[in-house]
Amino acid sequence: MAKTAKNKATAGGATRLVSHLARALRERARLTQTELGRRIGYTGSAISAMETCAQPPSDEMLVKLEEEIGEGLGVFEVARECVRLEKFPVHFQDFAVLEKHALTLFMFETQVINGLFQTDAYARALIAGGFPILSDERVEELVEARMARTALFDREPGALIELILDEAALRRDIGSKAIMRDQYRHLVELAQRRNVTVQVLPLNVGLTGEHAGARGGMTLVETPKHEWLVYMETQGESLLLSDRAKVSMFSQRYARIRAQALDPRESLGLIKSLAGDMQ
Repeated sequence: MAKTAKNKATAGGATRLVSHLARALRERARLTQTELGRRIGYTGSAISAMETCAQPPSDEMLVKLEEEIGEGLGVFEVARECVRLEKFPVHFQDFAVLEKHALTLFMFETQVINGLFQTDAYARALIAGGFPILSDERVEELVEARMARTALFDREPGALIELILDEAALRRDIGSKAIMRDQYRHLVELAQRRNVTVQVLPLNVGLTGEHAGARGGMTLVETPKHEWLVYMETQGESLLLSDRAKVSMFSQRYARIRAQALDPRESLGLIKSLAGDMQ
């Protein structure tokens, strides 16, 4: 009981509400956990873990719960976005909402491929290899949440998305050579979308006497109200800036980084060559 109480205390509000509703609707349908699990393709222990908040429900489980015991109420469908949001690290949750509804995203990344552009395998290797060490279940939660963000690429109306990658992030191998090859190919595919631009800031940029990206990564986001914000992360902490003077300064810095980067065609050629080197 102590473990269950702890799980409920640490679970997010949406997860706790879903666990309560699932149990109430399951019992109303006079189904055991095993019977419900069998009907939707899960074990009884998986249903138990969801109802006790030991394991948040996956997006797929919520869809199937809606079909099996939702009674046409749509509660599990509505809960999907809220539960998905709670799977992100706390410091990222507010920005995840901004990102989903953004009109424009301008991103500069220095260490690894930006999360919005990662493949499933790259994200899993990166998250599993980080610190603090996470359980396999938590790794999968974070990978699922990260992959759900990619719906932004197909959203209507579409968002304008621009990514500038430091060449060091491109050349830093994560997981395996095979994972990197697929990651490069994924970047190429995304870069060829009409609403997406990918550029590379070359390693030798400093030889020109200027390196506007030396202070690290950033994301500029335009909201549906046409407000501009700046989001930054470091060491698991985040900062969201709305002060107009500061946003203006970061916008100018980003413009300098863009000017120092390879143009989109040259950048695409570099990424393709890296993919070819992985053959």
